[in-house]
Amino acid sequence: MSSFVIRSIGSALNATSLISSKYAAKKAISLFASPRKGRYNDEQKRIIDSAFYEEINYNNLDIATYRWVGKGKTVLLAHGWESNASRWEYILKDLRSQDYNIIALDAPAHGRSDSKQFNAILYSEFINVVANKFQPDVLIGHSVGGMSCVFYMHKYQLPSIKKMILLGAPAHFTGVFDRYKSMMGFNNKVSNGLDNIIIERFGQPVAYFSAANFTESIKVKGLIIHDKKDRIIPYEDAQLIANRYKNAELISTTGFGHGLKDISLTPQIIEFIND
Repeated sequence: MSSFVIRSIGSALNATSLISSKYAAKKAISLFASPRKGRYNDEQKRIIDSAFYEEINYNNLDIATYRWVGKGKTVLLAHGWESNASRWEYILKDLRSQDYNIIALDAPAHGRSDSKQFNAILYSEFINVVANKFQPDVLIGHSVGGMSCVFYMHKYQLPSIKKMILLGAPAHFTGVFDRYKSMMGFNNKVSNGLDNIIIERFGQPVAYFSAANFTESIKVKGLIIHDKKDRIIPYEDAQLIANRYKNAELISTTGFGHGLKDISLTPQIIEFIND
């Protein structure tokens, strides 16, 4: 979506807010929570065809899971926004070479999973259902998948999980929300309406949902990997998480971008898992 179209939508919702700020805010949150991509194309389907496919239910929503069976440690993979389980192709071969029991899931409204809209709290509940079934030793989450892993661990603290790896993860929902508001050019009526919707739906203000703060309660060993030139989630988010997550180390990269799909990182991830 071009910046012109984005700003045009923002201007239209700003105009609508003069008549009904609540209606404009509802449209704005719906737009925010609706991924424009993330369902499988033919090439991506071929990547997950080698996995054992299983659907697990949560509140009448089917969660798509993919399993590459191994006898080693169980590793659960959680992808990010507008993606799906196929994003792990770059690392799958190396993980399978370690004979890990690998589980990947599709987020709400992504891949083959149900739901018309996405949010990190719902994603954390999806992760909980999958983790309870497969009892992973290690969680790996990219971007908002990493944030959702933190939300999940903060709430549930599953005993089987000993390690967590966060790849390009946001430190707090406030930053994600503020960047969305700024990108769209929303006025105060729409912006304040968005904040009120979060309180109404989740019982807490936007600032409460801080992955960085939540890591203070997480005891498992952590690995944070973030690129200094990440243009999606600022590097400062990684520094904030590392500052709060006392049992974690930070690996900083340069030039790998937000995706962090570089095979040079794989040995470090495997070493962390095996240590």
